[in-house]
Amino acid sequence: MAEGETGAAGAERAPAAGGTPGTGRPPAGSLAHRVPDLGALELLLAVARLGSLGAAAREVGITQPAASSRVRSMERQLGVALVDRSPRGSRLTDAGALVTDWARRVVEAAEAFDAGAQALRDRRDSRLRVAASMTIAEYLLPGWLLALRAQRPDTAVSLLAGNSTAVAERLLTGEADLGFVEGLTVPAGLDSAVVAHDRLIVVTAPGHPWARRRAPLSAAELSTTPLILREKGSGTRQVLDAALGGLARPLIELSSTTAVKAAAVGGAGPSVLSELVVREELAVRRLVAVPVADVSLTRDLRAVWPTGHRPTGPARDLLALTRT
Repeated sequence: MAEGETGAAGAERAPAAGGTPGTGRPPAGSLAHRVPDLGALELLLAVARLGSLGAAAREVGITQPAASSRVRSMERQLGVALVDRSPRGSRLTDAGALVTDWARRVVEAAEAFDAGAQALRDRRDSRLRVAASMTIAEYLLPGWLLALRAQRPDTAVSLLAGNSTAVAERLLTGEADLGFVEGLTVPAGLDSAVVAHDRLIVVTAPGHPWARRRAPLSAAELSTTPLILREKGSGTRQVLDAALGGLARPLIELSSTTAVKAAAVGGAGPSVLSELVVREELAVRRLVAVPVADVSLTRDLRAVWPTGHRPTGPARDLLALTRT
Protein backbone atom coordinates (compact mmCIF):
# COMPACT_ATOMS: atom_id res chain seq x y z
CA MET A 1 0.00 0.00 0.00
CA ALA A 2 1.43 3.42 -0.93
CA GLU A 3 1.57 6.35 1.47
CA GLY A 4 -1.44 7.95 -0.15
CA GLU A 5 -3.79 4.98 0.20
CA THR A 6 -6.58 5.20 2.72
CA GLY A 7 -7.16 1.95 4.67
CA ALA A 8 -8.68 3.01 7.98
CA ALA A 9 -12.32 2.63 6.95
CA GLY A 10 -11.71 -0.83 5.54
CA ALA A 11 -9.93 -1.81 8.75
CA GLU A 12 -12.92 -0.70 10.83
CA ARG A 13 -15.30 -2.88 8.77
CA ALA A 14 -13.05 -5.97 8.68
CA PRO A 15 -13.76 -7.40 12.18
CA ALA A 16 -17.43 -7.98 11.34
CA ALA A 17 -16.42 -10.80 8.97
CA GLY A 18 -14.10 -12.63 11.35
CA GLY A 19 -15.23 -11.41 14.78
CA THR A 20 -18.27 -11.84 16.94
CA PRO A 21 -21.34 -10.99 14.76
CA GLY A 22 -22.85 -7.59 15.50
CA THR A 23 -20.23 -6.59 18.10
CA GLY A 24 -17.24 -5.41 16.08
CA ARG A 25 -15.01 -7.30 18.50
CA PRO A 26 -12.37 -9.83 17.43
CA PRO A 27 -13.19 -13.47 18.24
CA ALA A 28 -12.28 -14.92 21.62
CA GLY A 29 -9.20 -17.12 21.83
CA SER A 30 -5.79 -17.37 23.38
CA LEU A 31 -3.86 -14.21 24.17
CA ALA A 32 -1.40 -14.98 21.37
CA HIS A 33 -4.28 -14.75 18.86
CA ARG A 34 -5.76 -11.55 20.33
CA VAL A 35 -2.58 -9.49 20.90
CA PRO A 36 -0.33 -8.33 18.03
CA ASP A 37 3.18 -9.74 17.94
CA LEU A 38 6.24 -7.73 18.93
CA GLY A 39 7.20 -7.03 15.32
CA ALA A 40 3.85 -5.37 14.67
CA LEU A 41 4.05 -3.34 17.87
CA GLU A 42 7.58 -2.15 17.05
CA LEU A 43 6.35 -1.08 13.61
CA LEU A 44 3.49 0.90 15.18
CA LEU A 45 5.91 2.66 17.53
CA ALA A 46 8.12 3.56 14.56
CA VAL A 47 5.13 5.03 12.68
CA ALA A 48 4.25 7.14 15.75
CA ARG A 49 7.82 8.38 16.05
CA LEU A 50 8.56 9.03 12.37
CA GLY A 51 5.13 10.02 11.01
CA SER A 52 5.64 7.92 7.90
CA LEU A 53 4.82 4.30 7.15
CA GLY A 54 7.61 4.15 4.58
CA ALA A 55 10.22 5.48 7.03
CA ALA A 56 8.96 3.11 9.72
CA ALA A 57 9.24 0.19 7.28
CA ARG A 58 12.86 1.10 6.51
CA GLU A 59 13.70 1.35 10.19
CA VAL A 60 12.39 -2.12 11.04
CA GLY A 61 13.89 -3.61 7.88
CA ILE A 62 10.82 -4.50 5.79
CA THR A 63 9.25 -3.17 2.58
CA GLN A 64 6.49 -0.55 2.63
CA PRO A 65 3.89 -2.99 1.21
CA ALA A 66 4.81 -5.46 3.95
CA ALA A 67 4.46 -2.71 6.55
CA SER A 68 1.04 -1.73 5.18
CA SER A 69 -0.06 -5.35 5.27
CA ARG A 70 1.15 -5.72 8.86
CA VAL A 71 -0.73 -2.61 9.97
CA ARG A 72 -3.94 -3.80 8.26
CA SER A 73 -3.56 -7.21 9.93
CA MET A 74 -3.10 -5.51 13.31
CA GLU A 75 -6.18 -3.38 12.75
CA ARG A 76 -8.25 -6.45 11.88
CA GLN A 77 -6.91 -8.27 14.92
CA LEU A 78 -7.75 -5.43 17.33
CA GLY A 79 -10.97 -4.35 15.62
CA VAL A 80 -10.05 -0.65 15.43
CA ALA A 81 -8.34 1.66 12.93
CA LEU A 82 -4.84 2.61 14.05
CA VAL A 83 -3.31 4.69 11.25
CA ASP A 84 -4.70 7.32 8.87
CA ARG A 85 -2.69 7.44 5.63
CA SER A 86 -2.53 10.53 3.45
CA PRO A 87 -0.17 12.04 0.86
CA ARG A 88 1.41 14.01 3.70
CA GLY A 89 2.29 10.88 5.67
CA SER A 90 0.78 8.56 8.26
CA ARG A 91 -0.96 9.75 11.42
CA LEU A 92 -2.18 7.72 14.36
CA THR A 93 -5.89 7.71 15.03
CA ASP A 94 -7.06 8.40 18.58
CA ALA A 95 -7.32 4.64 19.09
CA GLY A 96 -3.89 4.23 17.48
CA ALA A 97 -2.34 6.68 19.93
CA LEU A 98 -3.81 4.76 22.86
CA VAL A 99 -2.67 1.40 21.47
CA THR A 100 0.79 2.87 20.86
CA ASP A 101 1.05 3.84 24.52
CA TRP A 102 0.20 0.26 25.50
CA ALA A 103 2.57 -1.08 22.84
CA ARG A 104 5.44 0.96 24.30
CA ARG A 105 4.97 -0.72 27.67
CA VAL A 106 4.77 -4.19 26.10
CA VAL A 107 7.98 -3.60 24.09
CA GLU A 108 9.78 -2.26 27.16
CA ALA A 109 8.72 -5.37 29.08
CA ALA A 110 9.94 -7.54 26.19
CA GLU A 111 13.29 -5.73 26.24
CA ALA A 112 13.59 -6.42 29.97
CA PHE A 113 12.66 -10.07 29.32
CA ASP A 114 15.33 -10.29 26.60
CA ALA A 115 17.96 -8.72 28.87
CA GLY A 116 17.10 -11.20 31.62
CA ALA A 117 17.30 -14.13 29.22
CA GLN A 118 20.69 -12.91 27.99
CA ALA A 119 21.89 -12.69 31.59
CA LEU A 120 20.83 -16.31 32.09
CA ARG A 121 22.71 -17.34 28.95
CA ASP A 122 25.79 -15.43 30.08
CA ARG A 123 25.67 -17.19 33.44
CA ARG A 124 25.24 -20.56 31.74
CA ASP A 125 28.10 -19.83 29.35
CA SER A 126 30.44 -18.71 32.13
CA ARG A 127 31.03 -22.29 33.29
CA LEU A 128 30.96 -25.86 32.05
CA ARG A 129 30.94 -28.89 34.34
CA VAL A 130 32.11 -32.06 32.64
CA ALA A 131 32.04 -35.56 34.14
CA ALA A 132 33.99 -38.29 32.38
CA SER A 133 35.12 -41.84 32.92
CA MET A 134 38.84 -42.23 33.45
CA THR A 135 40.14 -43.19 30.00
CA ILE A 136 38.28 -40.36 28.27
CA ALA A 137 39.16 -37.88 31.03
CA GLU A 138 42.87 -38.65 30.83
CA TYR A 139 43.45 -39.32 27.13
CA LEU A 140 40.78 -37.58 25.01
CA LEU A 141 39.24 -34.70 26.95
CA PRO A 142 42.42 -32.63 27.38
CA GLY A 143 42.63 -32.07 23.61
CA TRP A 144 38.92 -31.35 23.31
CA LEU A 145 39.02 -28.88 26.20
CA LEU A 146 41.99 -27.03 24.71
CA ALA A 147 40.04 -26.63 21.47
CA LEU A 148 37.01 -25.41 23.44
CA ARG A 149 39.14 -22.84 25.25
CA ALA A 150 40.19 -21.40 21.89
CA GLN A 151 36.51 -20.91 21.05
CA ARG A 152 35.31 -19.85 24.51
CA PRO A 153 38.21 -18.34 26.46
CA ASP A 154 35.88 -16.90 29.11
CA THR A 155 34.22 -20.19 30.01
CA ALA A 156 35.55 -21.79 33.19
CA VAL A 157 35.64 -25.59 32.84
CA SER A 158 35.68 -28.09 35.68
CA LEU A 159 36.31 -31.79 35.06
CA LEU A 160 35.10 -34.53 37.39
CA ALA A 161 36.73 -37.89 36.63
CA GLY A 162 35.24 -41.18 37.83
CA ASN A 163 33.78 -44.41 36.58
CA SER A 164 30.79 -44.58 34.22
CA THR A 165 28.33 -45.14 37.07
CA ALA A 166 29.55 -42.01 38.87
CA VAL A 167 29.29 -39.98 35.66
CA ALA A 168 25.64 -40.97 35.27
CA GLU A 169 24.89 -40.06 38.88
CA ARG A 170 26.43 -36.60 38.51
CA LEU A 171 24.39 -35.88 35.40
CA LEU A 172 21.13 -37.06 36.93
CA THR A 173 21.64 -35.00 40.10
CA GLY A 174 22.55 -31.84 38.17
CA GLU A 175 26.21 -31.81 39.23
CA ALA A 176 27.45 -31.95 35.61
CA ASP A 177 26.33 -30.42 32.31
CA LEU A 178 27.81 -33.06 30.00
CA GLY A 179 29.28 -36.51 30.56
CA PHE A 180 31.41 -39.08 28.76
CA VAL A 181 31.25 -42.82 29.43
CA GLU A 182 32.92 -45.99 28.22
CA GLY A 183 30.40 -48.60 29.32
CA LEU A 184 28.61 -51.18 27.23
CA THR A 185 25.20 -49.51 27.52
CA VAL A 186 23.79 -46.04 28.07
CA PRO A 187 22.83 -45.52 31.73
CA ALA A 188 19.11 -45.17 32.42
CA GLY A 189 17.80 -41.61 32.23
CA LEU A 190 20.43 -40.43 29.76
CA ASP A 191 20.56 -39.75 26.03
CA SER A 192 23.82 -40.29 24.19
CA ALA A 193 25.89 -39.87 21.05
CA VAL A 194 28.89 -41.96 20.04
CA VAL A 195 31.98 -39.72 19.87
CA ALA A 196 34.80 -42.26 19.39
CA HIS A 197 35.63 -45.95 19.23
CA ASP A 198 38.13 -47.84 21.35
CA ARG A 199 39.67 -51.30 21.68
CA LEU A 200 40.66 -53.06 24.88
CA ILE A 201 43.83 -55.14 24.81
CA VAL A 202 45.42 -57.59 27.22
CA VAL A 203 48.82 -56.37 28.39
CA THR A 204 51.63 -57.67 30.62
CA ALA A 205 55.12 -56.68 31.55
CA PRO A 206 57.79 -58.19 29.25
CA GLY A 207 58.86 -60.64 31.96
CA HIS A 208 55.43 -62.25 32.35
CA PRO A 209 54.98 -65.75 30.81
CA TRP A 210 52.12 -64.47 28.61
CA ALA A 211 54.54 -62.09 26.89
CA ARG A 212 56.41 -65.08 25.40
CA ARG A 213 53.53 -67.30 24.38
CA ARG A 214 53.02 -68.06 20.70
CA ALA A 215 49.32 -68.98 20.66
CA PRO A 216 46.60 -66.44 21.45
CA LEU A 217 44.86 -66.62 24.80
CA SER A 218 41.49 -68.30 24.84
CA ALA A 219 38.47 -66.57 26.30
CA ALA A 220 38.37 -69.25 29.00
CA GLU A 221 41.97 -68.59 30.02
CA LEU A 222 41.38 -64.89 30.25
CA SER A 223 38.13 -65.19 32.18
CA THR A 224 39.62 -67.55 34.80
CA THR A 225 42.87 -65.66 35.34
CA PRO A 226 43.03 -63.08 38.15
CA LEU A 227 43.72 -59.70 36.52
CA ILE A 228 44.61 -56.21 37.64
CA LEU A 229 41.28 -54.47 37.18
CA ARG A 230 39.41 -51.24 37.74
CA GLU A 231 36.65 -51.19 40.33
CA LYS A 232 33.09 -52.32 39.62
CA GLY A 233 31.16 -49.66 37.76
CA SER A 234 34.03 -48.79 35.42
CA GLY A 235 33.30 -48.94 31.69
CA THR A 236 36.37 -51.07 30.97
CA ARG A 237 35.35 -53.70 33.49
CA GLN A 238 31.75 -53.75 32.23
CA VAL A 239 32.84 -54.38 28.64
CA LEU A 240 35.35 -57.07 29.64
CA ASP A 241 32.87 -58.85 31.92
CA ALA A 242 30.21 -58.89 29.19
CA ALA A 243 32.64 -60.10 26.50
CA LEU A 244 33.92 -62.99 28.61
CA GLY A 245 30.70 -63.90 30.37
CA GLY A 246 32.28 -63.38 33.79
CA LEU A 247 35.63 -62.68 35.41
CA ALA A 248 37.79 -64.30 38.05
CA ARG A 249 38.28 -62.50 41.34
CA PRO A 250 40.64 -59.58 40.61
CA LEU A 251 44.33 -59.95 41.38
CA ILE A 252 44.31 -56.25 42.34
CA GLU A 253 41.39 -53.82 42.15
CA LEU A 254 42.31 -50.15 41.63
CA SER A 255 40.28 -46.99 41.20
CA SER A 256 42.21 -45.30 38.39
CA THR A 257 43.42 -46.29 34.95
CA THR A 258 46.85 -44.82 35.62
CA ALA A 259 47.24 -46.99 38.73
CA VAL A 260 46.21 -50.13 36.83
CA LYS A 261 48.75 -49.37 34.12
CA ALA A 262 51.51 -48.69 36.64
CA ALA A 263 50.83 -52.01 38.37
CA ALA A 264 51.00 -53.87 35.05
CA VAL A 265 54.23 -52.10 34.06
CA GLY A 266 55.69 -53.01 37.46
CA GLY A 267 55.09 -56.70 36.78
CA ALA A 268 52.25 -57.24 39.26
CA GLY A 269 50.29 -59.22 36.69
CA PRO A 270 48.29 -58.99 33.45
CA SER A 271 45.60 -56.42 32.84
CA VAL A 272 43.13 -55.30 30.18
CA LEU A 273 43.35 -51.64 29.23
CA SER A 274 42.29 -49.26 26.49
CA GLU A 275 44.59 -49.06 23.51
CA LEU A 276 44.60 -45.29 24.09
CA VAL A 277 46.07 -45.79 27.55
CA VAL A 278 48.98 -48.11 26.69
CA ARG A 279 50.01 -46.86 23.25
CA GLU A 280 53.24 -45.29 24.49
CA GLU A 281 54.16 -48.23 26.78
CA LEU A 282 53.68 -50.69 23.91
CA ALA A 283 55.87 -48.59 21.61
CA VAL A 284 58.83 -48.74 24.03
CA ARG A 285 58.05 -52.32 25.19
CA ARG A 286 57.37 -51.45 28.79
CA LEU A 287 54.23 -53.49 28.16
CA VAL A 288 53.51 -56.31 25.71
CA ALA A 289 50.15 -56.90 24.01
CA VAL A 290 48.81 -60.44 24.30
CA PRO A 291 46.43 -61.61 21.51
CA VAL A 292 43.09 -63.15 22.51
CA ALA A 293 41.18 -65.55 20.25
CA ASP A 294 37.47 -65.22 19.45
CA VAL A 295 36.72 -62.29 21.77
CA SER A 296 35.62 -58.84 20.63
CA LEU A 297 36.91 -56.17 22.98
CA THR A 298 35.87 -53.09 20.98
CA ARG A 299 33.60 -50.48 22.50
CA ASP A 300 31.92 -47.17 21.78
CA LEU A 301 32.82 -44.05 23.73
CA ARG A 302 29.77 -41.87 24.28
CA ALA A 303 28.81 -38.38 25.30
CA VAL A 304 25.79 -38.47 27.60
CA TRP A 305 23.28 -35.98 29.00
CA PRO A 306 19.91 -36.16 30.81
CA THR A 307 17.11 -37.46 28.60
CA GLY A 308 15.26 -34.67 26.81
CA HIS A 309 17.85 -31.98 27.64
CA ARG A 310 20.03 -31.62 24.56
CA PRO A 311 23.31 -29.84 25.42
CA THR A 312 23.33 -26.06 24.94
CA GLY A 313 25.98 -23.33 25.12
CA PRO A 314 29.50 -24.54 25.99
CA ALA A 315 28.29 -28.14 26.41
CA ARG A 316 26.91 -28.10 22.87
CA ASP A 317 30.17 -26.66 21.55
CA LEU A 318 32.25 -29.28 23.35
CA LEU A 319 30.06 -32.05 21.93
CA ALA A 320 30.59 -30.63 18.43
CA LEU A 321 34.38 -30.61 18.96
CA THR A 322 34.41 -34.36 19.75
CA ARG A 323 33.20 -35.00 16.20
CA THR A 324 35.76 -32.91 14.32
